[in-house]
Amino acid sequence: MLSIRPATIQDAPLLNIMIHELAQYDRLGDEAGVTEEAIARDGFGPRARNSAPSLRNGADKRPGMRCFFEFYSTFQGRAGLFLDDLFVRPPFRKQGIGRALLAHVAGIAWKEDYFCIRWEVLDWNSAAIGFYRELGAVFLDEWRAALLIGDALQAVAEEKK
Repeated sequence: MLSIRPATIQDAPLLNIMIHELAQYDRLGDEAGVTEEAIARDGFGPRARNSAPSLRNGADKRPGMRCFFEFYSTFQGRAGLFLDDLFVRPPFRKQGIGRALLAHVAGIAWKEDYFCIRWEVLDWNSAAIGFYRELGAVFLDEWRAALLIGDALQAVAEEKK
């Protein structure tokens, strides 16, 4: 039996492990610099910057997690949810867990009147793309994701001086 519960600060070590497992799966393991301390600082308390509930499966196993946060659309004139991570550990895949995690986020979005859930998927991840297509997701192929990070972020930030 699946049950989704909010993560607690005590879950920070496990969330850290799962985030690193996801980074390895995404072929981005070298880029994962998150720590248990960062998860505890940013995931819990009055200034939480994300929502990373845990999924329980039977005998206290935790097969997956998802992390999302709010963003605002000037075009829509209201907020949406950005699903940053949706991860099911390999031994638990093909059991409906990913769908349950996404359905949980969709339920929050629908109940709280968000206009959408948005996320990104790597172009080589055909299993995830197929899963999202099956759900009826719309792919925004005409949009290109952009990122300022590291030295480039610093260089642009220093232009404000």
